[in-house]
Amino acid sequence: MTKPEIIQQIQYHHQHFIDKIHDLPADAFLLSRNNKWTAGQQLDHICRSMKPVAMAFGLPGIALRLLFGKANRPSRSYEALVEKYNGKLSAGGRASGRFIPKDISFDERDGLEKQLQHTVSKLVHRLGRFSEKDLDTYILPHPLLGKLTFREMLYFSIYHVQHHDKLMWEQLAL
Repeated sequence: MTKPEIIQQIQYHHQHFIDKIHDLPADAFLLSRNNKWTAGQQLDHICRSMKPVAMAFGLPGIALRLLFGKANRPSRSYEALVEKYNGKLSAGGRASGRFIPKDISFDERDGLEKQLQHTVSKLVHRLGRFSEKDLDTYILPHPLLGKLTFREMLYFSIYHVQHHDKLMWEQLAL
């Protein structure tokens, strides 16, 4: 995907996720079956996941290189990144540490939706200063997938919100 395609996909899928959550009544928003996350916790998790990505895209190139290094391989395709992520999940990989959501009340929904919209907007704005080449040069650590290029981290962000959207709807459909 090119940078404009990535931006479009990030905006579309995050807004789609927010819109679906916004339409949930309180009982559905708070529903948890089989010890799975509620829709509110899914939203909180996506907020927690996107915040460090947006922050990293605000760092100067020199800081990025000093903190994380540079890519020593080409970026994976979107499909290859998704396959790697799903493989890690199949092997038992789960969210950990600061990415585990807290209990979320229905009253927190609107604030979290606004927070996610703001974070996505900030990421998209900051992404504008990076070239296509930069997306394949700079790297970031991912807690489950290891070092990812900026492009791969953006691919992950696109897929990740869709993954949690699907998990939420599977639970609500039970």
